[in-house]
Amino acid sequence: MRRSVKLWALLMALMLIAAACGGSDDAGTGDGDNGDGAAEGATLVFGTSADPVVLDGALVSDGESLRAIDQMFEGLVTLEPGTTEVVPGLAEDWEISDDGLTYTFNLRDGVTFHDGTEFNADAVCFNFERWYNFEGTFQNPAASYYWQTVFGGFSDGKTPSLYKGCTATDDLTAVLEINNPSASILGALALTSFTMASPEALEQYDADSGKVDADGIFSPTGTYATEHPTGTGPFMFKEWVRGDRLTMVRNPDYWGEFEGNIDELIFRPIADPAARLQALQAGDIQGFDLVDPQDYETIEGDDSLQLLNRPAFNVGYVGFNQAVKPLDNLAVRQAIAHSINRQEVVDAFYAGQGVVATQFMPPEVVGYADDVTTYDYDPELAAQILEDAGVQTPVQIDFAYPTDVERPYMPDPQANFEAMVADLEESGLFEVEQKNATWSPDYLDNVDNGRYGLYLLGWTGDYGDPDNFVGTFFQTEQPAWGFNNQEIFDALDAAEQETDPTTREQMYQEANRLIMDFLPGLPYVHTEPGLAFTANVEGYTPSPVSLEPFSVVTVN
Repeated sequence: MRRSVKLWALLMALMLIAAACGGSDDAGTGDGDNGDGAAEGATLVFGTSADPVVLDGALVSDGESLRAIDQMFEGLVTLEPGTTEVVPGLAEDWEISDDGLTYTFNLRDGVTFHDGTEFNADAVCFNFERWYNFEGTFQNPAASYYWQTVFGGFSDGKTPSLYKGCTATDDLTAVLEINNPSASILGALALTSFTMASPEALEQYDADSGKVDADGIFSPTGTYATEHPTGTGPFMFKEWVRGDRLTMVRNPDYWGEFEGNIDELIFRPIADPAARLQALQAGDIQGFDLVDPQDYETIEGDDSLQLLNRPAFNVGYVGFNQAVKPLDNLAVRQAIAHSINRQEVVDAFYAGQGVVATQFMPPEVVGYADDVTTYDYDPELAAQILEDAGVQTPVQIDFAYPTDVERPYMPDPQANFEAMVADLEESGLFEVEQKNATWSPDYLDNVDNGRYGLYLLGWTGDYGDPDNFVGTFFQTEQPAWGFNNQEIFDALDAAEQETDPTTREQMYQEANRLIMDFLPGLPYVHTEPGLAFTANVEGYTPSPVSLEPFSVVTVN
């Protein structure tokens, strides 16, 4: 018996992705009025903390890139705005075989890419085969992060892959086959990294050309990802001037309903949160993400502005790379955890919008365990742990943080970092070599390739499934974490494939207990990130996974 779309979506859990982009000198509204007070032909300028990396969903994992890409591209499935409920996207509906290995997607008719070419089943399979056949530099963890996280390996067979194949049985039917059942795959397909791109544009503009520089940082060398991103979405690429603005315009041939009135959407990078607020107050932008918690009171007290909050669906953490000694020693990791006053950090820098995290997923996610091992602030216990393990103090460690960025789980990385370093050094147990790098591409690339010992990072869930949190982090060996723990890998593999909801929840709870005993990092905060808009903006619905379509927004 085949499961219906609705039942599967309710049973499994879901998804999506995050964050942002560039800017403009233009602001506000258009020339006319539609009779309801809404300006026709409106322009909306949205302030972001940084530029995108590139505009190819398959090659990015940061929210700044994914928010921009999500306005121009669409996947087979998507999320109901403001939720993690999987709903139809470019596929009208789908069927799943009894063994969970075959997904048949029935596609929408009459959809075209921005270059005028037809969206069909051949295009779907072209995209899947493109990702599966990445080779060389495109297998760099900093490039195809989400393919490797969700599907594993590539066609070269060096590592196993969940992906088996894609077949276009007719123009509007695409059949996806996987090698093992996955209770999270449908939600994962809502990720912006698996949205559909025009095959013709990908080939014409050398989408699959790339290089890794002397520092090991990946970047595409074709023009597709910087000048010719071509999807099916409600907005189309117009211009990208790095450091100034990324401009999109309304797609006049969009297949779906364009509910808002924005004709031109501009993402403007403004690194400093205070400068973003000033730009909003001056009317130079109409909205921005990652509001500094210290500015909440100012925004709420201004009738011309409005403050929105996303549900808490993230985690901020200190990563421990066990390939960097002495972090391979559990006693050292435990002592670090007991030496950092997480409650003080949350109280000082999150303006009441954060809670101390005990594990690598928020309480809202199925599989959260109330009884994991916790690591309260206790420098005396930390000292005893090191003494009992025969570790000589002070222990030499390196610790890194990102510059020029604010994240939902980390609105002021430097403040968090300095407070934690002070805790570690004031304990007398550690000497810290401090490191930093710009968020993109240097810092993310250094983390992904295991170049730091301790590092500040975090995660906003892409879809509402535990596999997207602990599975993303710990299901396979990764350079960022530098460990090989088969017990944890096996536990997460089994939990991902389990389709009984009750059993699956228990399996993820046990996996969380294993993880926090092993202590691959120290989770320290879950937050409710803030967004600010001018009062004349309507229709923006905050998403727990930072997926917010601007096509439904109206500027009055």
